[in-house]
Amino acid sequence: NTLICKHNLFAYEWVMYMNLIKLIFFLMTIGFFSTNASAEKCTSPFSKSFSLTADVGFGNKYNKSLGKNFKKHGVCIVQKSKEHPTRLGQQSLRFEVKSGDCGYDDSWDDCKKDRERHELYGRKHKDGEYWYHWSIFLPDDFVNIYPTKLAIGQFHQSKGHVVWMFQNVNGGYFVDNQVYGRTSRTDRILNQKEMLGRWNDILINANWTDAINGFFRVWVNGELASKYNGPTKSKGKKVYQKFGVYRSFMSRYKMDKKVDAVPGQVVYFDEVRTGKSCSKLKLEQLGYNCKDLLDSIN
Repeated sequence: NTLICKHNLFAYEWVMYMNLIKLIFFLMTIGFFSTNASAEKCTSPFSKSFSLTADVGFGNKYNKSLGKNFKKHGVCIVQKSKEHPTRLGQQSLRFEVKSGDCGYDDSWDDCKKDRERHELYGRKHKDGEYWYHWSIFLPDDFVNIYPTKLAIGQFHQSKGHVVWMFQNVNGGYFVDNQVYGRTSRTDRILNQKEMLGRWNDILINANWTDAINGFFRVWVNGELASKYNGPTKSKGKKVYQKFGVYRSFMSRYKMDKKVDAVPGQVVYFDEVRTGKSCSKLKLEQLGYNCKDLLDSIN
């Protein structure tokens, strides 16, 4: 009987101990989620995905591009209360690439390809019409790294080449048409002065197709800045959006400036939105009207 009593006492104490552990974990979880809305959220090495808050964007889901060696500072959801710039609301996305930030996966290695990046990529889209919006902000101390190639946004293809790039080049923002696997046309939509220290709204309306009825239209701050008609992708490929900071041919800057490292860069994004129609983007929140935007095409 004594042995049975001791056994029951041990079992009771063990149950009480486990309940206490569960209670502590529950309270810690409540505390985390109650403060997380106002806390900085940076990427985790244990996750391939990176979720946007409703304050930052909607309409798509994103993963880290080249997730291996993707640094914690690579992308963070940051707060206006911490003196970070925001386009709307209290949060924005902060991307940062420092010298040596090269990622890799099983099929590609930036570290061996003279590249550095921190990018997110969205879901693959079938043929058809889509709308995309993002707001972009370059800090006043942003360093242009030309002749190194800097992409701050692109549309890529599954198992194929990039079709559209948004590049900084020698200053400003350029739309680079690479539908045929090489640059066939480049439109400058902003100069460097217009990009530094202020938000710029980029709106895209694309019909993804390899046929001649395709189109790719770009508005900047509500004004039509670039318009193209024709094939927008390769046959049989799906298109997906990528954005962040992607630097190619680091050796060009090093040789040109006679330095051993390329300066780091920070870029902010906000209001990253995707939809099948203009109305789905809720652009009225940003001060735009879909009818006026569509009327400007003609």
